[in-house]
Amino acid sequence: MAILRAEGITAGYDGPPVLDNVAVTAEEGKTTVILGPNGAGKSTLAKAIIGLLHVSNGHVYLADREVTGLGPHRLVRRGLGYLPQLANVFDDMSVAENLEMGGYTLKGNLRERMGRVLELFPDLASEKRKKASALSGGQQRMLALARLLMTEPVVSILDEPTAGLSPLYAERVWEQLDRIRGSGVALLVVEQNASLAMEHADSVCLLAQGRNVLSGDAAEMRERAEVARILVG
Repeated sequence: MAILRAEGITAGYDGPPVLDNVAVTAEEGKTTVILGPNGAGKSTLAKAIIGLLHVSNGHVYLADREVTGLGPHRLVRRGLGYLPQLANVFDDMSVAENLEMGGYTLKGNLRERMGRVLELFPDLASEKRKKASALSGGQQRMLALARLLMTEPVVSILDEPTAGLSPLYAERVWEQLDRIRGSGVALLVVEQNASLAMEHADSVCLLAQGRNVLSGDAAEMRERAEVARILVG
């Protein structure tokens, strides 16, 4: 079941549109990766869906309700999570304080929710009082994922969650994403590391020059020679 649908999205910044009639979906308990060469519009698509960019044409649906143009704070309350590539933790706050910031918009027992999230991140559980700035880059990325889960999303958009990480930590991030997917959350992941992403994804949306080029089952896409040609531009 598609939890998130973006249809006919045309969007950009101050100049000509970066995206032209782009479509993508994210399904319950599955991972869709958005791939493409540099400048293809991958991050722009993520920002357009989450409401950080104006959509000049097209529609976004969350659980079959149209949410086109809603601000990020309203989308979060409706169950749409977002992890930006940069500035995704509060450096001067502790691990616990970062998690509290992630969950402050929701009602309920914050401590109980934090406990459930930290069960998925045992490395963070032992560092709850440490400032985020004192964590390694990989640990900070794990903290960003944990904070995202504090919002209890039904679907999450992640913009290059492994950017700048060592191969070991990149694999650990994807293993964590697999666990999150296993809990029923729909994932829409923008990635540059196409080979690693396709190993973990269920489906692929391939963009080039702001347009849909190919989409389909990840295992099938790995076998298509034209995918590699498109990715290298």
